[in-house]
Amino acid sequence: MEKKLYGYRRENGTVGIRNHVIILPVDDISNAACEAVSKQVQGTLALPHSYGRLQYGPDLDLHFRIMIGTGSNANVAAVIVIGIEDNWAKKIADGIAETGKPVTYFSIEKQGDLETIRQASWKAKEYVQWASEIQREPIELSELVISIKCGESDTTTGLGSCPTVSQAVNQFVDAGATVFFGETSELTGGEHLIANRMATPELRDKFMGVYDNYIGEIESKGVDLLGSQPTQGNIAGGLSTIEEKALGNIAKTGDKTIIGVLDPAEAPTNGNGLYFMDTSSAAAECITLMAAAGAVLHLFPTGQGNIIGNPIEPVVKITANPETATTMSEHIDVDVKGLLSREITLEEAGDALINYMVRTINGRLTCAEALGHKEFVMTKLYRSA
Repeated sequence: MEKKLYGYRRENGTVGIRNHVIILPVDDISNAACEAVSKQVQGTLALPHSYGRLQYGPDLDLHFRIMIGTGSNANVAAVIVIGIEDNWAKKIADGIAETGKPVTYFSIEKQGDLETIRQASWKAKEYVQWASEIQREPIELSELVISIKCGESDTTTGLGSCPTVSQAVNQFVDAGATVFFGETSELTGGEHLIANRMATPELRDKFMGVYDNYIGEIESKGVDLLGSQPTQGNIAGGLSTIEEKALGNIAKTGDKTIIGVLDPAEAPTNGNGLYFMDTSSAAAECITLMAAAGAVLHLFPTGQGNIIGNPIEPVVKITANPETATTMSEHIDVDVKGLLSREITLEEAGDALINYMVRTINGRLTCAEALGHKEFVMTKLYRSA
């Protein structure tokens, strides 16, 4: 890729393409204070969510990993953390502070909402003005972390938009970038194709263990997933089985060797390359987990027209469905319907996507960003204590 890329280089050397100041609630009952600060101080972004109380064990570990990872994402310049209690707010702020970026935490107990909002607003104003002077600088593609997931899939997804994404994935991995894919349950019927691309026998065994555990959890409930997997929208779009859906899903991952198997929201440590992450297939949950692991740009092939966004990671929508491209054009960033009519080649579709990605990296807002889609959804493993 010869086009110049510009981004924000953070204190720890990671590279982002957005420059957010976020107001991060530790728990659900701190949402109101965070949203009040965000309304008071322009240029800040509150991330309300539903969890953070009475969680324990691996579920609590995951909560902290998502919280710290979200604040540590290179698309974030600075962070205000607000929690009801001091200790968990400090734990999250300390984790984010390891990146070197500015972060301050506040607890509501012993001073109430109004005083917390007052103090946090002063600090947020300071951060916003500081962040406004950070300049983009030249970056390399190899410095970027990208995630991929499809949604509202139909027959056109596996035939058009997912293969288009595979063109970008292959080029990015060859250039030294890092790419995440996941959607564990949506690999069903094609899991062996992913297993066979693992870099080592040990990774293959690890992947199959993750996959078998996920499917075992589903099967332990004694349910028929038809209507959930495939979804009603998938079925309406012509996908009659999870195996059909899986093959389309896998088509977007390209053909490169997979060098790591990650837990949800786990940042990679094996170097740059292609990684599988154990995630739900629910769009907002999946993207939230991948952003918490460091992804700064998401590619989202869609058939029937998913409208998902994320508050800190721009989401680029790609469709090959002619009806979706027409009736939901305000949500579609890259229209590759010409693939199915053979007006364009797969290589040309891939070039169109990469060109749009360059523009997005350099600052152009995606459709989801322009329309205000900021779906931030935490993953919870089991019920609270």
